[in-house]
Amino acid sequence: MKRFGVFVVLCVWIVEALDSCPNACRCSQKRNVEGTEVNCYKQKLQEFPSIFPLDSWILKMGENQIQELPANMIKSFPKLESVNLERNSIKSIHPQAFSGASRLMLLNLNGNQITNLPLKGFKDLLNLRFLMLGQNQIAGIKSDMFTGMRNLSDLDLPMNSLTTLPPNAFKPLIALKVLDLALNHIQKISPKAFSGLEELLFLNLDNNRLKNIQAGTFRTVNNLEMLVLDNNLLSSLSSSMLEGLSNLQEFYVRKNQIKRLPADVFRHTPKLSQVALSGNQLHTIDGNMLANIQGLKHVYLHENPWKCDCNINSLLQYINQKQVNRAPLEKLWCVSPGEHRGKPIHRLKPESLQCDA
Repeated sequence: MKRFGVFVVLCVWIVEALDSCPNACRCSQKRNVEGTEVNCYKQKLQEFPSIFPLDSWILKMGENQIQELPANMIKSFPKLESVNLERNSIKSIHPQAFSGASRLMLLNLNGNQITNLPLKGFKDLLNLRFLMLGQNQIAGIKSDMFTGMRNLSDLDLPMNSLTTLPPNAFKPLIALKVLDLALNHIQKISPKAFSGLEELLFLNLDNNRLKNIQAGTFRTVNNLEMLVLDNNLLSSLSSSMLEGLSNLQEFYVRKNQIKRLPADVFRHTPKLSQVALSGNQLHTIDGNMLANIQGLKHVYLHENPWKCDCNINSLLQYINQKQVNRAPLEKLWCVSPGEHRGKPIHRLKPESLQCDA
């Protein structure tokens, strides 16, 4: 009899959940989860529905036509942990849109038309771990936009319209581990832009318009393990630019315009295991500089205009060391002088490398 009573209560709960399901959506309970998954994917919705099951756990609302996120839109759903609103037409977010959503862990707003984030608009998202804002039109960021997000670990902002990173831009994000800023138009980074990001492990600045990075810019992210600066306009690197990166393990600076590397450029990065400098304008490099980085295992230097004269002897010696991965280094080809043009560097003999008097 007791089992029958439990069964009746369960049936009533399911019926009530389904009754409050938006007409265009499918609602279902998942095994071992006391909550309802609401799937409104690709239903041509033009407004955020006002009625959901009270125990809603996941909202899937991608590829609709929603343009605005109203105030208190998810306040009545205390179990909500994930909201996916990717590829809608969202242009505006009310400052109280996410009011009361203290259990929300994932918010996906990729592929919308957002130009501005409301100040303190995410302040109630105390447990949010993942915030996805890629493929929008966000032109500027301020620290007040991220107030309250003390547990955020992953912030994705690729393919927006950012041109500068101001001081303290991400300061409230004290638990942030991943920051993706690729495919923007960033030309200038304040030396204090990354203040507060002491837990950051991965920073992606690929495909921006950086010509220069000021000394000490990365000083506050001293736990960073991977830095990506590919596809920018950098013409030089310096040790002061990399100051503070004592835990950096992977460094990618491919397809820039770097012509030379100072002998002490990696002085502040003793833990480097992988360096990628392919697709630059390097004519020569000091192999001893690379040899002094004890844990370095992978070096990528192809697609540079190597000048094979006596100044490249130390690089040739480094290539022949057994402890490094030789495969990528065997792709290096001489561009000049004429007698060595087209030859692979690793097959050259030191005695054949001459320098002008």
